[in-house]
Amino acid sequence: MKQSVPSEISLEFESKTIAARQWGDTSGEPVLALHGWLDNCASFDRLAPLLEGINLVALDMAGHGRSYHRSSHANYNIWEEAEDIIGVSEALGWRNFSLLAHSRGAIASVITAGTFPNRVKRLALIDGLAPAATKDEESPDILAKAIAQRARYRHRKAKVYPTLEGAVEARMNGLFPLSEWAARVLTERGTRPLEGGFTWSNDPQLMAASTAKLNEVQIRAFISRLNMPVRLVLAQGGITNMIKKLRPILAGYENIEVRELPGSHHLHMEDGAEGIAEWFGPFLRGESD
Repeated sequence: MKQSVPSEISLEFESKTIAARQWGDTSGEPVLALHGWLDNCASFDRLAPLLEGINLVALDMAGHGRSYHRSSHANYNIWEEAEDIIGVSEALGWRNFSLLAHSRGAIASVITAGTFPNRVKRLALIDGLAPAATKDEESPDILAKAIAQRARYRHRKAKVYPTLEGAVEARMNGLFPLSEWAARVLTERGTRPLEGGFTWSNDPQLMAASTAKLNEVQIRAFISRLNMPVRLVLAQGGITNMIKKLRPILAGYENIEVRELPGSHHLHMEDGAEGIAEWFGPFLRGESD
């Protein structure tokens, strides 16, 4: 059955609850969509309707949107997303599936596909592939920073906006500037009402640095295990120097196709959506295999 508007679904596994929107053709190719840091599944509201023949389930990842928050003693290290991604696929009854992902979600997708290459059929990535590599000698400072930030953000008082419009404006002018429409759909999904107005529903601990980070050898180990076809869209106006930094990493991987498109980091939510859909649609349906 084709769905022109999404269905709100809830996925339960291991005492966790992941909220999601299901788009498209429920008999089509199974695809999980993963958003970026501090975003939510509304990140795909513009792109999803353009992808025909796909059973697209866009997640609110842990700590984001309407999904569960990890305990105050847990972490949001990027590789821990792999367990939730596999858990969601099991809840859906999907043994094999593809991943469509943006930014932090793209990094989590590469780690998941590198860990379980027999489960992931294709990767369609938007402005993200691998985290910035760190050096081994930086590990003590990274851990110290994480512990300090976790203590700070665990007890951080929520910022309250008197109106939803105030939160939308703040999102428009955030780390990555957004159009009014993009900021609004993310804000409507990513806030909750409370006395005096609205606040973000994201887990404050998402703001804390990771307790450990991957070095170059580890990053290449995950990428080298990607035995499935990969398509990567890089935004020409996206994260500073991302294209320059990723080119050396990508050299030698013939299964990874790269296309640079005009637009900002969230180009899939703006005018870049049509170009991305044109390239990703047949790929995710398996027509280019």
